[in-house]
This record gives sequence, structure tokens and C-alpha cells, in this order.
Amino acid sequence: MEDFQVLMVPLLRGLGVTLQITAAAALLAVPLAVLAGLGRLSAHPWLRWPATVYVQVFRGTSALVQLFWFFFVLPLFGLELPAMAVGIAVLAANTGAYGAEVVRGAIAAVPPGQREAARALNMSPALTMRRIVLPQALTAMLPPATNLLIELLKNTALVSLITITDLTFSGQLVRSDTLRTTPVFLAVLVLYFIAAQAIAAVMRVVEKRVAVR
Repeated sequence: MEDFQVLMVPLLRGLGVTLQITAAAALLAVPLAVLAGLGRLSAHPWLRWPATVYVQVFRGTSALVQLFWFFFVLPLFGLELPAMAVGIAVLAANTGAYGAEVVRGAIAAVPPGQREAARALNMSPALTMRRIVLPQALTAMLPPATNLLIELLKNTALVSLITITDLTFSGQLVRSDTLRTTPVFLAVLVLYFIAAQAIAAVMRVVEKRVAVR
């Protein structure tokens, strides 16, 4: 019992931080992905270019370097943010950039005949997107979105490098205190696996409900 408390209590506390960051970053990443995905498809350059720059910058650079920039470089210019805010914002922006391409691809995959039929019914482009295109595209978005959420969960391990005591950092601290490398990192491995399976299970339920509609 004492061993369990020594090993698992700090790890479970770290898991709580990891799940908080994952949930908060996912909530921010979803609207970012939708807006940037729609922006990438826009015929207006003043929407398409900012969306393209956002996607290319965050998708084309390392999430670890982005964390260092926001946490260590921006304070040199007078903008200092809490570590938790930096972790959530950077992971959300990074996941949102990948998600934007998922949104763009799913919308582009909707057959053009659907839009033509909506136009024949005098539907506006906005109404066509809301009632015809997005509901069909949503079905195609969910499987890759599940992968992105699990990837987001795993990327939270990077925030340990900007002083946040997440699951990975907690594991390192416990290992330093107890010198029990194998059980500590086996427990960390199992906790990440359980969290990833929970995300996959929730998303499977969402996929089934969307498919029923």
C-alpha cells in the first residue's frame, strides 16, 4: 500500500494535469481547425492567405520549438505568459493546424453534385455549407480527428520542458526519488495507454451517433 502511494499518487496527479491540458487544448483546437479549414477553401484571398500561413507555420515547425519560443523568447519582448497557458495555446494551435487540413479534405471530398443540387434549390452558399456539406463532411472528419486527439494527448509530454508537472514530468520526479525506473515508467506507459483508449472509446460513440443521423 505504501509503495502504491509513493508511486501512483504523484503519477495520478500528473495524469490529471495531462488530461486538463489535453481537454483545454482540444476545445481550442476544434474551432481553430474549422475556421482555418474553411479559410483555406475560401475564394477570398484575405481569408485564404492568413489561414494558409497559420497552417504552414504551425504544421511546418516543431511543437517543442514552438513551446520554447512562446515560453522563453516572448518574455524577452515583454510578453510573459503562465506555463500552463503557453502549453495549452501552443498544443491547440499545433493540433488545429493539422485539423484544418482534415476539415479541408473532408469538405472537398463531398461530391460537387450535392452543391449543385442545393444551388438548384436556391440555397445560399452559407446555408448549403451548414445543411448539406458540413453534415456529410463531419462523418469523414471524425476518424482522423480521433488520431489527432490521441496525438495531442501524447504531445502533452512536451510541456514538461516548460516546467509543467504533467504525467511525464511526474514520472521523472518519482524515478529520481525512488530510483525504480522500470515500475515507474511502466506505470506511465499504462496510464497514457488507458487515457488514449478512453479518448478512442468516446470518439467511437460520437462516430456512431453522427452516423445514425
